[in-house]
Amino acid sequence: MDKVVITTPLTDDVVQKLRIGQQVLINGRIFTGRDAAHKRLVELLANGKPLPVDFTGQIIYYVGPTPAKPGQVIGAAGPTTAGRMDAYTPQLLEQGLKGMIGKGKRSPEVIEAIKKHKAVYFAAIGGAAALISKKIKSAKVIAYPELGPEAIYELEVEDFPAIVVNDAFGGDLYQEGTKIYAVE
Repeated sequence: MDKVVITTPLTDDVVQKLRIGQQVLINGRIFTGRDAAHKRLVELLANGKPLPVDFTGQIIYYVGPTPAKPGQVIGAAGPTTAGRMDAYTPQLLEQGLKGMIGKGKRSPEVIEAIKKHKAVYFAAIGGAAALISKKIKSAKVIAYPELGPEAIYELEVEDFPAIVVNDAFGGDLYQEGTKIYAVE
């Protein structure tokens, strides 16, 4: 299967062409965010305040990058477990978020929200943090600098590798993949 090249911001049309198991190369701007940042974002929404980032058509990468070494744009930047963001994800999808990158399964509620809002969840390769960081061409903190590696960064990526795990139609690679090897 050929790799699909996509560029942010994502549109409904692009998202609806993606299917579980597809390998993608992501280009453009993506944002980072982990637990602490997600909590703050949802608190802003609950209080009727604007978000520090317009997530319309954007992708959030669940990562807390390590500090960059001299001459590097960013340190190791491997994915973190997506399930920790599940309590916050439906609210961000309502704000126009179109994609998330992490590792591990998503809750049934998040999968339903992905379908409802025509979004997609990608897995990045765990354990390949140094390799992934080479696909990040620039990185700047744009919100919550006091959170250190959990701040929200804006990243410019080029051919960032990921796999479609949950598509806009309710497909779930973790469920479908295990069926192939199920013993009857």
